[in-house]
Amino acid sequence: MIRDSLRLRVAVAAAAGVLLAVAALTAAAPLIVSHELRASQDRGLRGRASEIARLSASAPALLTAPGALDAPYGGQDLLVEVLDSRQRIVARSSALGGRLVPVDSLAARAIRDGRTGFGHAELSGAPLRVFVAPLPAGAGRAGGGAVIVASTTGEIERTASRVRHLVVYCALAAVALGALIAAALTRRGLAPLRRLSLAARGIGSSGDAAQRLPAGAGGEVGELTDTLNAMLAALDGAREAERRFLADASHELRNPVTALRGNVEYLARHGADPETVADLRADAERLARLVDDLLALERQAGPASLEATVDLGSLAREAVAAADGGIEAGTIGDVTVRGDEAALRRALGNLLANARVHGRPPVVVSVERAGDRALLSVADAGPGLSQADAAVAFERFWRGGGASARPGSGLGLAIVRATALAHGGDVRVAGAAFTLDLPAADIVRDSSGSMRTVEDVPSTRSVQ
Repeated sequence: MIRDSLRLRVAVAAAAGVLLAVAALTAAAPLIVSHELRASQDRGLRGRASEIARLSASAPALLTAPGALDAPYGGQDLLVEVLDSRQRIVARSSALGGRLVPVDSLAARAIRDGRTGFGHAELSGAPLRVFVAPLPAGAGRAGGGAVIVASTTGEIERTASRVRHLVVYCALAAVALGALIAAALTRRGLAPLRRLSLAARGIGSSGDAAQRLPAGAGGEVGELTDTLNAMLAALDGAREAERRFLADASHELRNPVTALRGNVEYLARHGADPETVADLRADAERLARLVDDLLALERQAGPASLEATVDLGSLAREAVAAADGGIEAGTIGDVTVRGDEAALRRALGNLLANARVHGRPPVVVSVERAGDRALLSVADAGPGLSQADAAVAFERFWRGGGASARPGSGLGLAIVRATALAHGGDVRVAGAAFTLDLPAADIVRDSSGSMRTVEDVPSTRSVQ
């Protein structure tokens, strides 16, 4: 229905466009034709009047010769009257018969002022276009008089009317043809979209995001196909990651739950003893940490709010001060970023916990700015990760060799990376040094010690 509606709309739009264009042509064409015909008629009237004026000056006797004024000019049959200085008829064309051209005022002005002029008149119900010109004095009987040349305009009106009708008929044919061509081209142009829609409907029915849409023919449809296939690939990857995450989470949760159930069964049979209670407490704490990490990882799945400013230097100094040894302050500058302070504090805590559990003391915390980047680094004195381990260290539930005997859920570094990505940055590792790389905020400290953005700091330059 949508496809048919689009095809109909395109056809109607094409027909309307053609109709508007031809409507303008319908209005303009008769006007142009009429104007050109009238201009040609006026040139004929003026030219015939000039011939008669020359004839009056050179051979005035010929004016009264039979048929002298009846010769057509430029293919037009003209009506001619020659008047003397007292507006008496000296000669006339035989086409007038006993009729007179009613232009007394134009003739009087031509005789009196010696000026030519055009006018309109009506003879026996037919419209006329009239031209009046003065004749030179001393040119026989007509000397000082005027010559009147007229021609009917009816043929011009009929020609303009025929042109108007012809354009209208052509317009209707063009509108119909344009609508048909637009419909055919639209149908052909929508064919790839139709195939794309059917393929997408099939994928939607099957629910299999691993399928891909057929490659498009190129152009916009091909670009759309590539975009949709990229979206399907992203969905397939997200679904696979979700399945892997659920499987890993189920596996990780099963161990503490199994231990809890076993200890509970032991308590039920043998009663409580300090060792079993300690195991229960440890399993409960491990399960609580795992659930807490899972929730933290879920919270960091989307982009973080970047409204607040966070001083990474302050976070680092607080972490060093709160530690019970084993953590030292390296180069710590006042570098600020925009984001979620609690999430960044947790990410720093995870890096410190990872270094203390899996590395060797001392653990050194550094904060510095490199261009427009804020770098928070945590390094220990251990050998660090191999290149192969560094490539997978930030995956969920990954734990290095020999780490199973140490505390941890395998989600700490994954939370760090999710936090970095949510803040528009990333995290990298080189040996035993982990660096949180974030976009730096343009923040400075004022004289009171509080932080402001550069835009909020008043300029110290004086206005000249």
